[in-house]
Order: sequence, then structure tokens, then C-alpha cells
Amino acid sequence: MALDPDTVAALIDTVRRYVAERLRPLEAQVEADDAVPDAVVAEMRDMGLFGLSIAEDYGGLGLTMAEEARVAIEMGRTTPAFRSTFGTNVGIGSQGLVLAGTPEQKAEWLPRIATGEIVTSFALTEPGVGSDSGAVATRAVRDGDVYRLSGTKRYITNADRADLFTVMARTGDAPGGRGVSAFLVPRTLPGVSVGEPEKKMGQKGAKVADLHLDDVAVPVANRLGAEGEGFKIAMRVLDRGRLHIAAVCVGVAERLIADCVAYASERRQFGKAIAEHQLIQAMIADSKTEALAARALVLETAASKDAGTDVVLESAAAKYYASEMVGRVADRAVQIYGGAGYIADYGIERLYRDVRLFRIYEGTSQIQQLIIARETLKRGG
Repeated sequence: MALDPDTVAALIDTVRRYVAERLRPLEAQVEADDAVPDAVVAEMRDMGLFGLSIAEDYGGLGLTMAEEARVAIEMGRTTPAFRSTFGTNVGIGSQGLVLAGTPEQKAEWLPRIATGEIVTSFALTEPGVGSDSGAVATRAVRDGDVYRLSGTKRYITNADRADLFTVMARTGDAPGGRGVSAFLVPRTLPGVSVGEPEKKMGQKGAKVADLHLDDVAVPVANRLGAEGEGFKIAMRVLDRGRLHIAAVCVGVAERLIADCVAYASERRQFGKAIAEHQLIQAMIADSKTEALAARALVLETAASKDAGTDVVLESAAAKYYASEMVGRVADRAVQIYGGAGYIADYGIERLYRDVRLFRIYEGTSQIQQLIIARETLKRGG
């Protein structure tokens, strides 16, 4: 059930003000420390942000996809690390449970995920498995009432602080995704270890690290769905995740455009504000048009998903277009700022680095192109 319009409007307004008044002033600190302050994490827990997509029955806010997208747009107006802090709980780290969990599994985990007591991670990528996600090599061998998991997962978001991993592992000899199953793996199980966080180009404060599984005994009761259904679950989870990321991209683009307008209105060259020069106006016009198109695509697709429509194609298109769009907007922003855009003090170069990742995770742009083409051919146009 969707929240009533007044409640949704109040939530959006609260998030908007929180981003502007609390989070944006901390951006340089997060970049320097490569960490989100503990006080901010606690505040976001209190606001219910860890449980946006989890049903009210389990302590979450139970937002629809359209409502979640609007919150994600607002969170996009600041450093992506803030959104990433609770992003796995809202998306790929919890949605496997939401979609395929048993009543017992949901009762055990979802209330604590919704409050942020438990941080989740989604473990699919491996050293030899990226875009070819059906080639999972991590093994899960049935041994009585447990599965023994062995393998390494790579670039796992929030792995450094995750309490619960949704792990994709191969349980059978069937080729591709048909032999992959999904498991809920608590961090406390013997044999689970996490590597040091990677040094990254951007998105400082949002950590990724390797997850190592050394003969980890995972109870059969922790399997999500039936054997061989893991890949199907993962793809359904990613459909929602792609829409969420697309919405974040819209928010970043809108923030960059607003910053560009403010700077161009004050910065003077050739005796007038650079906003009065037509070539600057052209870059602003292109950015605004593309951001509006992305926003419309995201919100329309989110509404269609809420209505029960198959949006595999549209989710891929939204993620593809929005992530590529925000890269172009960030590039124009650097150009509009000129030399200042290359200097750390203004924050534009930071966002330029931050947005580059959007074209890679939740499926690269090239994977989205393949999905869009495949689904278009299936639909006959």
C-alpha cells in the first residue's frame, strides 16, 4: 500500500532539508576521512532510511517504487556515500529476502534490516565473474542440514561493515545461471572473512571489499528459494536496484545543474556573467533537457513497476540512460566551472569522479544495452 500523499510529501521534504542542511556541509569531511560519520549513520537510522523498501509489517516504511525513487533523487543531491550507507539495506541486500524469503526468514532478519541494526550486502561478483554473472564459481555443497560454501566475492559494497550477506553460489552442474542458488550468510559464521576496503577513484566513504568463504557451513534453512533459483532472484533484485540507481543519477544531475547555474550567474568574463554567453547556455540547456528526460523515464517506469507491469526493459533503459546522462552533465559542469572545476575546493571534480561508477555497477552500460535490445526484439519493437 502506498502512503498517503501528505505523508510522502513530508518525508520528501524532510530528506531534502536533511541533505541540504546536514549532509552537504559534511561532503569535504567524508572525502578526506573516507568515512561517513557515525552520528550521521545513527540519524539516518532514526529517520527510517534503512527500511524504505521493507514492509511496515516488518518495521519498514513500505514505500512503493515510485516513492522510493523520489527519495533516491533527493539523496542524489549530495555525496553518493551517504545514500550508499543505507542503500544495500533498501535494495540489493534486502530485496532477495523480500522477494523470495520464507515467513521465518523474513521474521528473523527484516525487522533488524529495516532499523539498520543489521547492515546487508549482496555478494555476486567474483574475481572472474562480473558482467557474466551466470558464471559464478563459488561452490555450495550440500552436507546434511548445511551447505558448505567456498569461494571469493569481489568489490562487495558495504562488506566492511555488513552483518548479513546474500551470497550467490553454485549448487549444481547445470551451466550458467541454472546452477546458482542464493544463501543468507551471517558474518559471524566460522570461515567468513572480509578483506581490506579497496582504494577507489571516487565515492569515498562508500566501501567495497572482498568477501572470503572458507568451507562455511550455512544452514539449509538459510537458502533463499529453491536450489537453482539464485540467478533468477538476483536478476529480479537488480531490476529494482537499477531503477534506484537511475533515480540517484537524476538527483546528482539536478544538483550539478543548480551548482552550474549559481556559479555561471556570478562568474564574470568579457565584462558580463558567463551565464549570459550562449555557449555556456547551450551546455546548461543540454544538461537540463537530459536530466528532465531521465527523471520522466525513472518515475514512469517506477509507476509501471508498482502497477505490476514487466519493466525489465524499462529498468535497464532508465539505468543506462540516467547513468550515461549524469556523466555528461558532470563533464559539462567541469567545463562551465573552468579551472575551478578541476580544483577540489569547489566539489565539482569530486562529483565528476563519483558519478563514473554509476555506469558500471548494477550492470554495466553495455549489459543494459544487451538487455534493452533483447527485450525489444522479444516484444517485436
